[in-house]
Amino acid sequence: MKKFNEVKERFFEKLEQYVPIVARVHGASHPEFYDVHRVFNELKEKINAGKIEKPELENLFKRLREITDNYTVPEDVCETYEAVYNMLEELDKAYH
Repeated sequence: MKKFNEVKERFFEKLEQYVPIVARVHGASHPEFYDVHRVFNELKEKINAGKIEKPELENLFKRLREITDNYTVPEDVCETYEAVYNMLEELDKAYH
């Protein structure tokens, strides 16, 4: 769990900034990102709500993998969109 917490510390603040922006900019052409935004908000709630050593996030990461086709970045998006997928994937890997 130490690795997950390190990755969370490194990326979470950026994700909180980037996810809503990417949803606003790319949501119309990539509606699946609205789902990414919703799942990210659930993830954030669970992490912030529980001071538990290891919050139960498995189902949320599973949903993110399904929505994003295992974090496959679409070809027509900006670097920020790509960064969000990369950070989420790192969080996912660190959780496991």
